[in-house]
Amino acid sequence: MDQDFREQLERRFGTAPAGGDRTDIPDLWRGLAGRGSCRRFEAAPVDAGLIETICALALASPSKSDLQQRDIVFIDEPALRASLDGLLTPGQPWIAGAPHLLVVLGNNRRQRQIHAMRGHPFANDHLDAFFNAAVDAGIALSALVLAAEAAGLGACPISAIRNHAAELSRLLDLPPHVFPVAGLALGRPVREPMITPRLSLDLTVHRNRYDDAAQEDGIDAYDRRRDEIMPYRAQRDPARFGVAETYGWSEDKARQYAVPERDDFGDHVRAIGFRLD
Repeated sequence: MDQDFREQLERRFGTAPAGGDRTDIPDLWRGLAGRGSCRRFEAAPVDAGLIETICALALASPSKSDLQQRDIVFIDEPALRASLDGLLTPGQPWIAGAPHLLVVLGNNRRQRQIHAMRGHPFANDHLDAFFNAAVDAGIALSALVLAAEAAGLGACPISAIRNHAAELSRLLDLPPHVFPVAGLALGRPVREPMITPRLSLDLTVHRNRYDDAAQEDGIDAYDRRRDEIMPYRAQRDPARFGVAETYGWSEDKARQYAVPERDDFGDHVRAIGFRLD
């Protein structure tokens, strides 16, 4: 296996999977192995034609049964961008520094409109209707990131838009059965993003059956490995949780989800017409 590629994977996962003697590593593999989210951007905007091309490539990604239940909103109206920044930047001030903001939507409305156009009943008005659109949007979001990074841009998904789903839907004129899945900050990176270490592959890649017998030991080992490479600069909410003697990924994520967040999103999804049973 190519040495640089192996080193990227080892930094990411602690070990590299068996790669045989392959030396012709595809560019996409290198990009995936070395990628990282970008939160610091140059101020100069990116050509709108390039962003439109990136959107087109994202929408070329797989879609459940070719239903194509995902759309992208490219925000380029200054007043609208200011309103969105006002929602998002109190918790994540770096977003205001991104020259471009996109919003990826799940869209089950179009499917329902097609049923009305062709005179057929919409017989699957249950959780799967929402789930299919959400997954389609997630696939497109991933492709959007990869297409942007392949063009030399930096990108970072923003799940916090779902903290303000109703207000954001009002600002974007989203109709029933169309919902925000994630935002995407986009621009030219100020510096090369860092490779974020991930959980080891023996915890996350299973053969034939799910097995988490080694989960606790594996997470402890990951905490230690990640701390050596990318230690946390500060502990999350010490006023609430105190100061931990050792602070790793698992403590940070447990603290993050010990505080209620986005607990009104289900209400919003129901309010725009989805049945979740």
